[in-house]
Amino acid sequence: MKIIKRSGAEVQFDIQKIINAIQGANHEVTPTKRLSDEDVLKCAENVEKLCLEKGRILTVEEVQDLVENQIMDHKAFEVARKYITYRYQRALARKANTTDQQILTLLECNNEDVKEENSNKNPTVNSVQRDYMAGEVSKDITKRILLPKDIVEAHEQGIIHFHDADYFAQHMHNCDLVNLEDMLQNGTVISGTMIEKPKSFSTACNIATQIIAQVASNQYGGQSISITHLAPFVEVSRQKIRKAVEEEFAGVDVTREHIEEVIAKRLNEEIKRGVQTIQYQIVTLLTTNGQAPFVTIFMYLNEARSEQEKKDIALITEEILRQRIQGVKNEKGVWITPAFPKLIYVLEPDNIDPGTPYYYLTELAAKCTARRMVPDYISEKIMLELKQGNCYTCMGCRSFLTPYKNEKGQYQFYGRFNQGVVTINLVDVALSSKGDFNSFWKIFDERLDLCYRALMCRHNRLKGTKSDVAPILWQYGALARLKKGETIDKLLYNGYSTISLGYAGLYECVKYMTGKSHTDPEATPFALEVMQHMNDACANWKAKEHIDFSLYGTPLESTTYKFAKCLQKRFGIIKGITDKNYITNSYHIVVSEHIDAFKKLEFESQFQRLSPGGAISYIEVPNMENNIPAVLKVIRYIYDHIMYAELNTKSDYCQVCGYNGEIQIKEDKDGKLFWECPQCGNRDQSKMNVARRTCGYIGSQFWNQGRTQEIRDRVLHL
Repeated sequence: MKIIKRSGAEVQFDIQKIINAIQGANHEVTPTKRLSDEDVLKCAENVEKLCLEKGRILTVEEVQDLVENQIMDHKAFEVARKYITYRYQRALARKANTTDQQILTLLECNNEDVKEENSNKNPTVNSVQRDYMAGEVSKDITKRILLPKDIVEAHEQGIIHFHDADYFAQHMHNCDLVNLEDMLQNGTVISGTMIEKPKSFSTACNIATQIIAQVASNQYGGQSISITHLAPFVEVSRQKIRKAVEEEFAGVDVTREHIEEVIAKRLNEEIKRGVQTIQYQIVTLLTTNGQAPFVTIFMYLNEARSEQEKKDIALITEEILRQRIQGVKNEKGVWITPAFPKLIYVLEPDNIDPGTPYYYLTELAAKCTARRMVPDYISEKIMLELKQGNCYTCMGCRSFLTPYKNEKGQYQFYGRFNQGVVTINLVDVALSSKGDFNSFWKIFDERLDLCYRALMCRHNRLKGTKSDVAPILWQYGALARLKKGETIDKLLYNGYSTISLGYAGLYECVKYMTGKSHTDPEATPFALEVMQHMNDACANWKAKEHIDFSLYGTPLESTTYKFAKCLQKRFGIIKGITDKNYITNSYHIVVSEHIDAFKKLEFESQFQRLSPGGAISYIEVPNMENNIPAVLKVIRYIYDHIMYAELNTKSDYCQVCGYNGEIQIKEDKDGKLFWECPQCGNRDQSKMNVARRTCGYIGSQFWNQGRTQEIRDRVLHL
């Protein structure tokens, strides 16, 4: 059995340390009030037993709480007082310097929480360690200076989660839709160098990847680009190639058809080079935070402004899908599933049915999904209903802007962004109410007010930010064309940007309050009422502050584990509620509940309508590479029933034995989960490639124990 030290390092549980600690307090009281040696040993053994019963690795603070309780249970109140005093004195000493040990353990790769915080960061790499070091300092400053004490305490207790505190000290925002069209058509500046309008498609793709890297280094969330903004450069290359080919064949007796074939062939090669640039640059780039950019590529035929542009979007889409089906090579030269870029494919009348002009692209998308887990699918039909007649991409994995009209009265999405997220733990609201509905709504409102004040801290941190802090964003077109020295304040109000109230654990909240899953018809109305209550709160805040508050289904990559541990500490183990090392993401059906794919998508669609700031649904499927018709059937169902959904498959590789298939999750004698190749027994994570959908994105650097347990517990829906 192991425990987690305050520094984050894991060490073996040592009962002797508990005995020594109790004896130390014991010797500071008069002999008549001391515990006997037998009672000291009994206390220590009970603590060990309770730790084992938890079924997870406990922190040293949790172990010390158990020690206190055992001393109190033995009526040794003087001893308990001495023990508590000693803990308090040690806490004061640590408070004088809160970051040194955290930084030292992450540098030595001993900090398990940090190592598994982000499934797309390799914690052994210098650039990642540098980012984590800066993050520890930022979190320390944020907790001690920048945030009110009650918000910090609520965050640490898992009542709310103040996201991305490791970047809060800087004036940085969350995620955005890059206005690639403006930057490519009107030029931009990167690192002080003027970048003019590109003269070919491949050059446009190269510039786009540089923009992506620069944007990723100046914010902390995801970003999205649209291939519609690259499509005009297909025509630029077409005309350039046409001119060259016609000069080559001047005076040569060839048919017009032959010339057009040569032009088409060379144009396809140009598109292939451009797409390869995007694919390989994104997966090999390291931004200043030590990871590949969290970038999404949006493929939407109806975004075209002419029939020719639509055909060119189709050409780019086809090449993107073909290259993703192939994958990228790992260090052993084996084709594997890359984590980025994330792909979104829009289902629309021209590609959804056999016989439609672009159905061949949907068939290709289905093959790609079956092999590489992407693209994900947006239904134009449903999105037009939910977004005031608009269809557009999310900012990264799931965060959606709300519809906004600019000063010209036109809907605008590109060049907009999200200010940040604070998440409410719905499970804690329910458990704090002890099942009483009157108490539930009262506590809910108190917690929502806490979130509102925390969100205003995020907003106010951005207020007064000068455009000079990130020229690529605020001065050179990614988000705006502000003057040097101008603040970004006008972009923070009246709907230009959003700020998000996140939520987590709707399933467990409803289960505790009603005794039923929220899929039960008797419990669903309460679940919808909870969602509506949060939307109403956002509407009230928006009217008060003229800031676009929006409800967001939080992904919870690492926070799912943090929330679970906090709930267990505050409320103990409650069957079906706190007996797992994770809580359920947003409105999702709990991963272990057996439900077929179509019913799951239909049920969750009603919650997407009530989660306008961000939502995505998924289904778990087996290997579908030999059953593409079934994938197409699911895709058709998505088009008719839900705005945004994805299919999760397994795509793993063992570098030791060459096994292709599903790397399995096993449990050791201490209850710790690990990954193992079913063919050769390899457990070395550095010698396997595992890709799993974590929270909208695909993760490939492994996960904390809570998320790993959640992945293990997933059941198939198809």
